[in-house]
Amino acid sequence: MKRETIALFGAGLMGAPIVERLLDAGYKVVVWNRSPEKLEPLVEKGALRAESPAQAVRSAEVLITWLTDQRAIQEVLFPAERASLLAGKTILQMATIGPSHSRGLEDAAIAHGAEYLEAPVLGSIPEAKSGKLLLMVGATEPQFARFTPLLSVFGENIVHVGEVGKGAAMKLAFNQLIAGLTASFSLSLGLIQKEGVRVEQFMDMLRDSALYAPTFDKKLVRMLERDYSNPNFPTRHLLKDTELFLDAADEHGLTASALEGVRDVVSIALAKGLGDADYSAINDVISPVKE
Repeated sequence: MKRETIALFGAGLMGAPIVERLLDAGYKVVVWNRSPEKLEPLVEKGALRAESPAQAVRSAEVLITWLTDQRAIQEVLFPAERASLLAGKTILQMATIGPSHSRGLEDAAIAHGAEYLEAPVLGSIPEAKSGKLLLMVGATEPQFARFTPLLSVFGENIVHVGEVGKGAAMKLAFNQLIAGLTASFSLSLGLIQKEGVRVEQFMDMLRDSALYAPTFDKKLVRMLERDYSNPNFPTRHLLKDTELFLDAADEHGLTASALEGVRDVVSIALAKGLGDADYSAINDVISPVKE
């Protein structure tokens, strides 16, 4: 069976390993990125470089978007001069955006004669490289059945959450936990350190309790050593996703004052120049070093 040609828009931290997975699975892949120099390693591995979004759209049947936000997707795929190019294409949106944003993109896609589905993921660069991402799919039943073989390139745990918007909502729900759990762990760890309690003793008891989450151990060394380099998920992305969740919470009348506090902490981290550091860098705001 002939496989579709895939165009991927946005070859950043997650987009690049997604391209590599597709190439390894035998797909023909066209890539476009705002910073074209990032495409060189992918071209060397067999991807085809698109000089413009229009060229990428023309070259493929399935258009995967891994761009920063809804606005970037709108700017790249939906300007008036590209309206006719989208007819008959399928847009697969995989980045983290709000549920209402995703539904708006679906409406725009349909208006342009295209199909649209969403498949945001849980996991980071190691999972993307190994094909072990968790995928939350917002699509119709026929779309889910048709695109499961393609989605299985990225992960084995592929969940059909419901129609478009529901996958985006689940993704934001998970990322809200990333923000809340990281902030809470940093705060507890800060008190332990400042009171002179042995961190090993605290962690041993925490691991035996119902309060434990594996992410605590993943971020422990970073926080202890205050080394936030080589991020899989930078602080600026955490801020974006936190603000997306707050927008959705406001839309539904949810009380999110606790998350608003976390958002303020993350904003301070960006102001301190930690936007491109690992998101555990919020530890430097919550538990600052005494000068």
